[in-house]
Amino acid sequence: MKYEILKKYFGYDSFRQGQENMIDSILSGRDVLGIMPTGAGKSLCYQIPALMLEGITLVISPLISLMKDQVQALNQAGVHAAFINSSLTETQIAKALQYAAAGRYKIIYVAPERLETESFLQFAQAVDIAMVTVDEAHCISQWGQDFRPSYLKIVRFINLLPRRPVISAFTATATVAVREDILCVLGLIEPQVSVTGFDRENLFFGVEKPKKKDDYLLQYLSNHEGESGIIYCATRKNVDALYDLLLENGLPVTRYHAGLSGAERKKNQDDFIYDNAPVVVATNAFGMGIDKSNVRFVLHYNMPQSLENYYQEAGRAGRDGEAAECILLYSPQDVVICRFLAENKENLQDLENEIEDIRDRDEERLKAMTYYCIGTGCMREAILKYFGEKGSGSCGKCSNCLSEFEDVDVTENARKIIQCVVDCRQRYGVNVIVGTACGNYSAKLREYGVSRLPSYGSLEEMSEAKVKQIINHLLVENILYLTNDKYTLVKVSPSAREVLQGDLKVIMKLPKQSQDQEIRPKTGAKKYRKSDILTSAGLELFDKLRELRSIVAREEAMPPYIIFSDKSLVDMCVKLPGSRQEMLAVSGVGEYKYEKYGQRFLERIKECTASRNGKYYFGERNEAIMAAAGPGTSENNHQRVKARLPKEDFTITDKFNIQT
Repeated sequence: MKYEILKKYFGYDSFRQGQENMIDSILSGRDVLGIMPTGAGKSLCYQIPALMLEGITLVISPLISLMKDQVQALNQAGVHAAFINSSLTETQIAKALQYAAAGRYKIIYVAPERLETESFLQFAQAVDIAMVTVDEAHCISQWGQDFRPSYLKIVRFINLLPRRPVISAFTATATVAVREDILCVLGLIEPQVSVTGFDRENLFFGVEKPKKKDDYLLQYLSNHEGESGIIYCATRKNVDALYDLLLENGLPVTRYHAGLSGAERKKNQDDFIYDNAPVVVATNAFGMGIDKSNVRFVLHYNMPQSLENYYQEAGRAGRDGEAAECILLYSPQDVVICRFLAENKENLQDLENEIEDIRDRDEERLKAMTYYCIGTGCMREAILKYFGEKGSGSCGKCSNCLSEFEDVDVTENARKIIQCVVDCRQRYGVNVIVGTACGNYSAKLREYGVSRLPSYGSLEEMSEAKVKQIINHLLVENILYLTNDKYTLVKVSPSAREVLQGDLKVIMKLPKQSQDQEIRPKTGAKKYRKSDILTSAGLELFDKLRELRSIVAREEAMPPYIIFSDKSLVDMCVKLPGSRQEMLAVSGVGEYKYEKYGQRFLERIKECTASRNGKYYFGERNEAIMAAAGPGTSENNHQRVKARLPKEDFTITDKFNIQT
């Protein structure tokens, strides 16, 4: 039955990695915790069991926009669902609960704050709650990057129910510590824990250090015209300034941050979702509830406060599984901004006894994020290692892996820096150490009296940037370390003594360069092109289908990607369906969506592919593939069958199908 539901409502022939195991565990009555990357299909893991279990499934979700998006997608797939949150009137809430009690809704999304209200608790105690699903489960952990005290109320709510339901929890970003916290706080009983991996193979990761971030962004957006993307900034001020700059340059852009009115935030978010403004500049307040599948790039104007934050925000790119880019623009000033934001964090008023521990944890996360930006190793490997997973060591799809490095022995210079830290009695921060080693004569350094130290000016022939680069490497290698106190002092670790005594060499990987050339990281970013799959005529067909999708979306008042994702449209261009059965073989096309929209898209495909003599372009070849593959075949099988067919079947010039 689960396969029938998967195909009928969601349009897929098979489950992705980890999904079926989670579903079977839930159906057997077992609690589950699923750690699955963004775009891996977490929602299906609880939506399919919800349709099979007797009773109602409550999905606890942190954001209104997230609930709205999920409910819209379910209703478009033919599944009756509702959400309960502050965006509804009390009359609307009462009506929704009445319908749920009558059996109209199998799935109800609810904000954690709603669990405390008397009316909702009475409803929950009066009906059969089969499952409680905790979405974005990392929010329950104070060690997580998005801790929400309201999530702590979930356990009390469950304990007040007449019968304990199955509890399922899902998140995309959880370190080992956060994972253990989720299991403990939620009180999961002998849970099935599934970690399907954190890697997003379709994403390209890059860190750039441009002298002028604004110029870099303008050039990047010029190179990615027409693509949908998110640009994250650390502060509202940066969002507004960048938004004004992009508008002045004639770019279709909108903005989002908590300083805007609720009406303006909603309008701007809708403009982005409906592709009226394909690019949005935003703070991290934007995105958790956005399920937009065709985001082709996520740029970070400022460094986030943690790798958890970064990976969650970057993960909003390429949710459809197609290639996308995640580029972070780093500058040392970003560290100062992050530290200020961490010190002024909200939601800590009820945790006074634990504030110091939380501050220390925030500082450790900030260090890991900084080391990611300044490191020279594989970026994907660094992310996976942070989340407790081992990578391949070299992914070939990040800016570091695509840059040419050479090993440079910097032991002698490292020794001078370590000696400088020792001479300064480990009492100063990075900037003072750099200034002392370079022999600067600023008023601040004169006040500290560092000019009398033996190591003063020991590296005066080097630029401050290169000295800081070596210090960053020593920090990454734990030869030096930074304290977590207010002033962030530089200290020496035990291995520093080995360097001073000549027992340990310090080797840095540096980009290859000519003698008169500055160190500039190679971007290596490959622009996403659908032409990797479709020919020029195929792209024309894609544009026609996208145009039709926009028309349907306006008629239905729905985001275009909820009608059909870009991936579904590309698959239509590949498979050229000519019948109901063939359209149902397209990825993401279920029976309900076919009944609503399928015929219109079939007619548009027929209209666009009909030749002068009335036949379909490549109809014979397409039919040969489909006949050999059989109905309902997945795209991979489709390609394997294509490879087995006689070469003469592919001699006609390709117009709409995959390039041969």
